[in-house]
Amino acid sequence: MKRLALAIFLALGTPALAAEPMTIWRSPSCGCCDAYAEYLRAEGFEVTVIDDHDFVARSVAAGVPKQGVGCHLAKIDGYVVSGLVPAELIERLLEERPEITGITLPGMPANAPGMAPEKTGTLRTYSFGPKGVTVYADE
Repeated sequence: MKRLALAIFLALGTPALAAEPMTIWRSPSCGCCDAYAEYLRAEGFEVTVIDDHDFVARSVAAGVPKQGVGCHLAKIDGYVVSGLVPAELIERLLEERPEITGITLPGMPANAPGMAPEKTGTLRTYSFGPKGVTVYADE
């Protein structure tokens, strides 16, 4: 019986990763951040949004390289996520648990979740931490 339950669990995947709570700090006037939060909720994330007039300073203090700051700052399960990072990359981050501070999608790309009805084209996301900045994904 235990083997059957394990087989069913493995076949269904692990949606618990997406259940990890996330806090987003954003500029109070940013509409794309609201759309991004709704996108993440639709992807199964629990999201709390906090207005922060100085999220850029909070981002840099959290370790985001100044040239890599996105349009808001998020924290989830010990990681920093800056910008409109696609949900599948956040899930990958939580699954792989690399030894980094976090990931960022700098700026406000027009084809990113929260800016467009759906992600199109390629988005370059970077990882950052004590070992520097590297490309995390080109998706």
